[in-house]
Amino acid sequence: MSFASGILALVTLQRLGELVLSRRNTERLLARGAVEVGANHYPFIVLVHAGWLTALWIWGRDQDVNLAALAGFLLLQGLRIWILVALGPRWTTRIVVLPGAPPVASGPYRYLPHPNYAVVVGEIALLPLTLHLPRLALMFTLLNLAVLAVRIRIENRALSVSDWPRTSTP
Repeated sequence: MSFASGILALVTLQRLGELVLSRRNTERLLARGAVEVGANHYPFIVLVHAGWLTALWIWGRDQDVNLAALAGFLLLQGLRIWILVALGPRWTTRIVVLPGAPPVASGPYRYLPHPNYAVVVGEIALLPLTLHLPRLALMFTLLNLAVLAVRIRIENRALSVSDWPRTSTP
């Protein structure tokens, strides 16, 4: 197995683990009376992320690794963990709001309204650059920005409802 394949395997396992965690957290939130908002856009987010990983496996699995870009990607993983810890059981890949719960204002949410989206934008660009695939970085960054523009608009509208906190990240 090449170094690039090892990196892709770890990222793939991370994303699968996040989907399991997201499903569990979503089910628990819904059981507590939470509501999912904007579910119609979710398949497009899944498509972009699945396409990104698939393209990386197809064209990047045997590439040399740019260590500087990899260091940036690893730094983003630290930020991702900080976000997961800050949101705890309220983290999900969907937009799920729990009426009456106070907004999360700790961790990176003290500084940015949507820190996970900033991390995801960086990841979508940096991992292909780590594998010397600048065209994939550009293509998926643009696709991701398009779906995030829709998602952030929906999430901001949902969060503007009185007493509805941040409860989601992709």
